[in-house]
Amino acid sequence: MKLKALLPSLREKKRYVGFVVESKDNLDLKQVQETIESSMKDLIGNLGMANAGLLFLKDWKDNKGIVRVSTKNVDHLKASLALIKEINGEKVIIKSLGVSGVVDKVRKLC
Repeated sequence: MKLKALLPSLREKKRYVGFVVESKDNLDLKQVQETIESSMKDLIGNLGMANAGLLFLKDWKDNKGIVRVSTKNVDHLKASLALIKEINGEKVIIKSLGVSGVVDKVRKLC
């Protein structure tokens, strides 16, 4: 028996956040992802991370990337990005480029 899909009104709402990592060298997505996840976990905890539904898309190019997050946690994600000062001992600045409910709009920014 096949499961029924959820109604659109019952699905979790999501936003896509484009960000850029300003640093001297090109960084690996895995390093950046681990740093952002640990910063967000420090800020909102394990339960908050579970509710945030954080998902990194594979669109990583020139230190620019896209993260999917629930609508209620966009501000938490932006705050955790601002709190990151270094990745693997290298000083960095992470800035959000834009937020949208449609991934194609964010891809144009990145």
